[in-house]
Amino acid sequence: MTRVHRSGPRTRWVAAAAVTALGAGTVRARRRLAALPVLEPAPAQDAPRPPLPGWHLITAPGVTADAATLRAAADHAVREGLRVVDLIPVRLEAESVLGLLRLLDPTAHRTDRCAPGHGAAHALLVADDVHRRAGLDAATPPRSAADLLRLVRTLKEYAPDATGWVLAPGLTGPPPDPARHAEELRARGLPPALMSTAQLAGLALLVKCLVSAPRWGAAATALYWLQPAVVLGPARGPRPAGLARATALRPLRALSTALRTLATPAAGTPGAVDAPGTAGEAARRAAYATALAGGTDRFFEPRRTDCPWCSAPGPEVRLRTPDLLQGKPGRFTLEECRQCGHIFQNPRLTPDGLDFYYRDFYEGLGGDGTALVLGRMSATYRARAELLRPFTTPRAWLDVGTAAAHFCNAARSVWPDTRFDGLDMGDGVHEAARRGWIDTAYQGQFPDLADRLAGRYDTVSMHHYLEHTRDPFTELDAAVKVLAPGGHLLIELPDPESRAGRLLGRYWLPWFQPQHQHLMPIGNLKQALAARGFTVLAEQHGEAHQPNGDFLAATALAANRIAPDPQAPWSTVPATPARRAARSAVQAMAVPCYAAALALDGLRTAVARATDGGNAYRLLARKELG
Repeated sequence: MTRVHRSGPRTRWVAAAAVTALGAGTVRARRRLAALPVLEPAPAQDAPRPPLPGWHLITAPGVTADAATLRAAADHAVREGLRVVDLIPVRLEAESVLGLLRLLDPTAHRTDRCAPGHGAAHALLVADDVHRRAGLDAATPPRSAADLLRLVRTLKEYAPDATGWVLAPGLTGPPPDPARHAEELRARGLPPALMSTAQLAGLALLVKCLVSAPRWGAAATALYWLQPAVVLGPARGPRPAGLARATALRPLRALSTALRTLATPAAGTPGAVDAPGTAGEAARRAAYATALAGGTDRFFEPRRTDCPWCSAPGPEVRLRTPDLLQGKPGRFTLEECRQCGHIFQNPRLTPDGLDFYYRDFYEGLGGDGTALVLGRMSATYRARAELLRPFTTPRAWLDVGTAAAHFCNAARSVWPDTRFDGLDMGDGVHEAARRGWIDTAYQGQFPDLADRLAGRYDTVSMHHYLEHTRDPFTELDAAVKVLAPGGHLLIELPDPESRAGRLLGRYWLPWFQPQHQHLMPIGNLKQALAARGFTVLAEQHGEAHQPNGDFLAATALAANRIAPDPQAPWSTVPATPARRAARSAVQAMAVPCYAAALALDGLRTAVARATDGGNAYRLLARKELG
């Protein structure tokens, strides 16, 4: 008797979900493609004009553009108010176009001041003022397509609402180099191993669906296989070279590219910060070795026996954890006051300890990753700025702990006539001023600068800042000085009363050890504000919830804990091939966990919004007159 294989409900649901996702991705790609304008070069008989006055053309090696196309690009930029234009060849290879459309939404990215810059890695037209502010050297052209990808990310920051993309018929260049695929992924801010593993997992899922749910699996496979032709075949602008061949060979090429990328050594790319094997990397390793020569005990103050918020004795341990963020040596303890609920790091880090653990997080080695995360929070930034709308129109706004001023950059779209200044300890605050994200940069400690800035601002914001400080009371006193009477103070903090903190334990991201020194319940903060003459005008919990801040972040922290990066300059174990392979294997196995965590976070965010309970809270308070 022949046994008939029947697919289970779970497999059919997975296959149906794959069809839905592929269909949505195809429609999205078509919509984005339609949003790309196509240059129409002026007829050859038109009177000649000076070659691009006020503009710089920057191309990848082997890329050429005819004069008519460049004039048309400059004219388009002037009409549209653009200062940076990414030129996309109409003959760009099909998978390169699809890859770009997955990352780039031309309409949304034009108006989203914090959206990362993406491009086709062929040519950029850059206005003089942006070229000058970005400190570019016209005599040093990009050495590779990856260099151009990094450059467009930088230039989008200098022209946050004046960067555009066009299809350029007169632009030609070499075909993509598969050997450089991993390098180009890194230049886009995407981890090659994770992306390739996800691609292999997707191909494996299609095979499983074909076997276990043939009808749905065939639909998903056909949609994946034909996607290049469906998206690009009848398109108005692009005419990808070898579209039929690219469509026919798509699964084989995807498999080959993913395997090749996984086999590529995880070496640094030219132009990266301290690439492996360079003098910069050696110096960085030597500096960390010197700092750690005497152990980590010297980075901690004596343990205190009372609460720094209410002075009640006998705090109890809430959790102990290593550094899950960077994997630097050391263990950290958070204790909780049994009377007021204040949670604080005990023993507390010394200033030297803070310098050590902050190093290479917001700047240096970790700068790109941190900027990528901060650049994807546009909706959160705008929600913070919108909170003031029912109560005041800000004119002079100081953002304390601004880092690279992503909030100020996004808030300009809400309050275009407001002067935004930024204050931070890091050098990034000056870069923010050069980009035009803030008007004035202040570098230093807020309490030290408060007398100088007394009464200058009608709005002060502290977004995820107070928890990093050694003495939150001193910071609030500084805000009282800096605000004019009737001014507004906007504060956002992690909520230590969130249920996710107990559920996820040390893997709850907002514990953020070793950087977070204090985590205060909202009742404590409201009392401190009242004692300083503030009236709370608005309080938000669900609206302040940080998406992907719970389950997705916990998965990433756990994966990093299981297999820390052995190539980090502070690593105390040799970066052997076995340890590198183990880290890659753990990251690969985590891919389905990331997918599940992303779904859980989506549900968690919906629940947080509906129940007004999340992982953070937001307060707006007014400094009363007198």
